[in-house]
Amino acid sequence: MLLYPKLYLNSVKEISISILKENRLQGLILDVDNTLIDYDKNMPEGIKEWAESLKKVGIKLCILSNTNHKEKVENVAQKLNIPYLYFAKKPLKKGFKKAKEQLNLKEENIGVVGDQILTDIIGANRSKMFPILVKPISEKDIFITKIKRPIEQLIIKKYQETKEKK
Repeated sequence: MLLYPKLYLNSVKEISISILKENRLQGLILDVDNTLIDYDKNMPEGIKEWAESLKKVGIKLCILSNTNHKEKVENVAQKLNIPYLYFAKKPLKKGFKKAKEQLNLKEENIGVVGDQILTDIIGANRSKMFPILVKPISEKDIFITKIKRPIEQLIIKKYQETKEKK
């Protein structure tokens, strides 16, 4: 289903090398806001080390963000030493296609990591990539995202119910 992730984790740091190998993923497209940094632009402890450990084994990383604040995305990308694209207009496919070209991988070998169903997960599914939903780093959000969270919580509840039935 277009609204459902393939994995639902607490944090990006739970995405291990074994999870990536198990799902034949060689690259990750990463969201920024509430996935890699919080509302106040703080990066949680361990994110940089997590990214470095993946890069050491050849996993390619790229940031794809909907924000139009280039400096914010660029700052995170520099800290992690990875390429970035901003003002992506997710869930539209165009940004995902550009990120795919940046990674130079096939769709089926790319995971998309983000905290929002209505942008990251739908976009990943539409682009035939592997959607990974993570819990938001913080409850503090921009206005438009705050409006979407209750809808996403209902979708997550349904998703978890269907997982339990299997």
